[in-house]
Amino acid sequence: MTSTEVLVVGAGPAGSAAAAWAARAGHDVLLVDAQAFPRDKTCGDGLTPRAIAQLVDLGMGPWLADRPRNRGIRMLGFGAEHELAWNGPHLPTYGSAAPRTELDDAIRRTAVAAGATFRGATRAVDVYRGADGRVASVLLRTAEGTEEVTCRQLIVADGVRSTLGRVLGRTWHRDTAYGIAARAYVRSERHDDPWISSHLELVDEGGTTLPGYGWIFPLGDGRVNLGVGSLATGARHGDVHLHTLLQHYARQQRTPFALDGEVTMLASAMLPMGGAASGVAGPNWRCIGDAAACVNPLNGEGIDYGLETGRLAAATLALPDATSAWPALLHEHYGATFSVARRLAALLTIDSFLPRFGPIGMRSQAIMGVALRVMGNLVSDEDADVVARLWRAAGRVSQRFDARPPWA
Repeated sequence: MTSTEVLVVGAGPAGSAAAAWAARAGHDVLLVDAQAFPRDKTCGDGLTPRAIAQLVDLGMGPWLADRPRNRGIRMLGFGAEHELAWNGPHLPTYGSAAPRTELDDAIRRTAVAAGATFRGATRAVDVYRGADGRVASVLLRTAEGTEEVTCRQLIVADGVRSTLGRVLGRTWHRDTAYGIAARAYVRSERHDDPWISSHLELVDEGGTTLPGYGWIFPLGDGRVNLGVGSLATGARHGDVHLHTLLQHYARQQRTPFALDGEVTMLASAMLPMGGAASGVAGPNWRCIGDAAACVNPLNGEGIDYGLETGRLAAATLALPDATSAWPALLHEHYGATFSVARRLAALLTIDSFLPRFGPIGMRSQAIMGVALRVMGNLVSDEDADVVARLWRAAGRVSQRFDARPPWA
């Protein structure tokens, strides 16, 4: 039987960040992932300034220096186009993009360099608890068989499906907005475009405007990440054939974005968003990142939240009982934002909303600048300007009407 002080399950951005920060704090850390590295993950590959800030704090500035930089977002749709620079006053002024095969491996290597031990192709399948409800050990499965690992603290970062989270009692609630998305890679002459592009008027082959957006994120290596994402709720789940929609979107953008060759590596996923999960913690364990539904309901971004919650988890390992303390911390950091964001996301799922209000918003550069600020998760705790104050106030009001608050 193997023993470790902190066991981290899942070596995506959230898990590897948690492992790195915990190891730097002097903890004995074992980081495991179900797959061998490097490995892919369905994602848009975009790195917002908020994610950049966390990566720099992790010491990954030199790695980022070799990645392409973008100035902001080119928003297109409803007959208009705006190029909007990243506008978080206390955040970096640039973003980037990196395939998850490269990003996740780089953060994992950062964790190992900090002192964590990594084991790939190792799946966590069950837990054993003591009489006090604390996780005493975790059962790991590899190609060679099973192994039991004892731990004092368990951090669950195994993604949107969170297999181990379900074993522990984590439940995803689909009554609030959730995302469905597909991404692919294609060669493009505009692979080094200084702007990432978001098409806010996402239209299917039948001409219906969908509640979502299409994206083209330059990777600087001859390719772009091209994808589509749509919103749904339990009441309005829609009938979106993602792979068909993505191929249709690629055909639409082939000439304007100089796409060359076939669309490859097409993959899709469902995204729990806005804290729409309960049972995300126990006495000595907590879910982080995607496993805790820490995904932006307005754009599907989760890398920045993964990095932040990983760091927060490592900083709070001394909590005597995380059962209620961990959801309370998540609510303190993100509750107001997630509440108002998923309320707005639910509005977008109403069939008439985007066709009616999309053209109005796209007429104004100022309105779209505000939209970028809030949709891009660019309001930080230090911000005291009008937009930040109004956004926080809207979140506080929204929370009063939540039938199911985040992480409840």
